[in-house]
Amino acid sequence: MDMDYGGVPLWINHLLGEPSVMSLQGRSMDRSWFRATNQLSCPDQCECPIHWPTALYCDSRGLVNVTETLPQRTQYLFLQGNNISTLSSSALSNVTGLRWLILDHNHLKTLDSDLLQDQSELWYLFVNHNWLKSIPAGLPRGLRQLRLAHNRISSIGQEALSKLHKITVLLLQGNRLKTVAEGEVKGLLSLNLLDLSGNLLTSVPKDLPASVEQLYLSNNSLSSLERDSFSGYSSLKYLRLGHCGLNSPRIHHAAFNISSLIELDLSYNKLVTTPTVPTSLQYLYLEANRIQEFNLTSFCREGGPMSYSRIQVLRLEGNGLASHQLPPDWVYCLRVLHRLYI
Repeated sequence: MDMDYGGVPLWINHLLGEPSVMSLQGRSMDRSWFRATNQLSCPDQCECPIHWPTALYCDSRGLVNVTETLPQRTQYLFLQGNNISTLSSSALSNVTGLRWLILDHNHLKTLDSDLLQDQSELWYLFVNHNWLKSIPAGLPRGLRQLRLAHNRISSIGQEALSKLHKITVLLLQGNRLKTVAEGEVKGLLSLNLLDLSGNLLTSVPKDLPASVEQLYLSNNSLSSLERDSFSGYSSLKYLRLGHCGLNSPRIHHAAFNISSLIELDLSYNKLVTTPTVPTSLQYLYLEANRIQEFNLTSFCREGGPMSYSRIQVLRLEGNGLASHQLPPDWVYCLRVLHRLYI
């Protein structure tokens, strides 16, 4: 089973004693020795490693619910890869210091609004690859990462995320969102990464938090990019727009006028010419389009020794271009280029 945790790596803080493995499945270990040696209580349906005494590994056990009382010491609870369709509000009643709750790859349609109300220490909540139809209610205000990728969520709602001011990562890719209404994510004041790839969006969401640095919108059906599509996103550094059906006439020439932008992915679209990008951009991915015209002014607006692009990697393979078709003075404009794929 692919435990991808929503497609974003999970960084481990060893100083906090966080467990460095997400599962004990497939690892050679004598479980009877563990149970005989470990003096701490451990539910029969889980494993409790001695070296991570606050971690409970209950993953990939075919569980349909959590029936046993969990040890009060539990901080890291792994329940992924089971057949859990519901969690009662009392499932975590004995636990007050929970920091991670991993519920990926189950059959959850909803989470009880009282389930997490007392989990003030919870930082990471992963419910990827389930059957959720909406954002769970009653989420702890201290949450840092909320990963709900590959569910059936069709709307966010005004209240679901309004008080989660500390969230830095929100993963909603692979859902059924048609729009993100004004104000629905505005309250996420610390948000750094927002992934809305693989939804049913037809336009770029407005009114996102100004703190967003990584915005992933690939695999949507975006009809156009306007002059103000990304206005107000002064911290935006990484923007992914691959597989969106975009074509050159529907992209405003100032759509990417974002001085903070470092990486732009426009691969697998229907572009026929190179888009205008900021001179600060370092990585540009344009592979698998229909580009037959390499416009140097897309990268450098003016002549002179100080007018050059900071692009280091440029991908153009899978288009109608060959290297001999590039204008002869491109090397002056793209003078810091490290890799050119064509």
